[in-house]
Amino acid sequence: MPPEMPSPEKPVVPDVVPGTSTAMDLLGRPGDELRAWMTALGEPAYRGEQLYHALYAERRRDFSSMTNIPAALRARLERESRIGLPQIARRYQSADGSVRYLLSLSENPGAAGGRSPSGSNARVEAVFMPSEGRQTICISTQAGCAVDCHFCLTAQLGLIRNLTAGEIVGQVLIALEDQGVSPGFGLAPRTNVVLMGQGEPLLNYDAVMAAVRIMLDQKGMGLAPRHVTLSTSGIVPGIERLAQEKIRPNLAVSLNASNDEQRDAIMPINRKYPLAVLLDACRRYPLGPRGYVTFEYVLLGGFNDSAEDARRVVRLLSGLPAKVNLIPWNPGELPYRAPEPERIEEFRSVLMDKGLFAFVRYSRGRDIAAACGQLALIESTTLLPGIASAPVAPPA
Repeated sequence: MPPEMPSPEKPVVPDVVPGTSTAMDLLGRPGDELRAWMTALGEPAYRGEQLYHALYAERRRDFSSMTNIPAALRARLERESRIGLPQIARRYQSADGSVRYLLSLSENPGAAGGRSPSGSNARVEAVFMPSEGRQTICISTQAGCAVDCHFCLTAQLGLIRNLTAGEIVGQVLIALEDQGVSPGFGLAPRTNVVLMGQGEPLLNYDAVMAAVRIMLDQKGMGLAPRHVTLSTSGIVPGIERLAQEKIRPNLAVSLNASNDEQRDAIMPINRKYPLAVLLDACRRYPLGPRGYVTFEYVLLGGFNDSAEDARRVVRLLSGLPAKVNLIPWNPGELPYRAPEPERIEEFRSVLMDKGLFAFVRYSRGRDIAAACGQLALIESTTLLPGIASAPVAPPA
């Protein structure tokens, strides 16, 4: 059965008693929570703003380097709180410059949903993709995924658990630090963040949006909304809820089929939210003057890549401000094949001739299992030809 959309609820803030051994994880906390916490500790509220700035604008990962905060308070923060960044377990370097990070997460019994592997911390993946003049970071929102898209290797993992807001925003912070991106240089417009890694973002709504707000806050990470994109398999209640947000990321929808019969076969979520319902929600989604919804279409050879499929897609998206990214299927241990180059071009031409903007997106990092649909915690260097990895040096 397709997963249910969780009901809206306020993020849970753990009670932390000053002077006890309970360590509050500060990563992922918004500024108002940090202000309130400072007040509870008997400090001026503005110390929370300073802490927020140090965490996200200056990207400090230890309290000792937060020189905008008095030494006595820094020492107290060391005792009573922590900055729970994911840890790089392994990094994989692609010939095209992309880097796939295998990240270890802390044990987090409070992260709802799914299962936790016995005897080990959950792991997720993030991908750093450099280009001339800019960089894109692809991040995960869940460990594993419950949506079960049949052409995607991540689906083989099932849902392990939801990520916290700190674990989501922490992937961006870790990638930037590892790549030597200086906080003083400024992120926008050089950095794009796409929530297209493991998991369905709209099935972990509260944590995802808490992280997105920090990314888009000009007093936080300072990214512009146009540089952050959330991709969904089509969770309609989540799209409707996202439409109510004052500040929203770009919306991308994984379409991947030209009719309900096709989509039912490869994306079980379509049985709960069929194309007519999904596209109605997309048509009602608020867009700016030059805004559009991006539709991602994974081309599966011999299944959904015909000219007739392309014509049906044109009819489906008629009247909708839309752009289509055509993604040739990336190899994996699944019963599908990549489309032939001439089929790709024919499909694109049909869309363009009908006035629908379409672009072929060849995924980066295919040689390190970092491409679209390949994020399945693959660690062996022999699983894909040409894969290369670099073990992480122990901390000094």
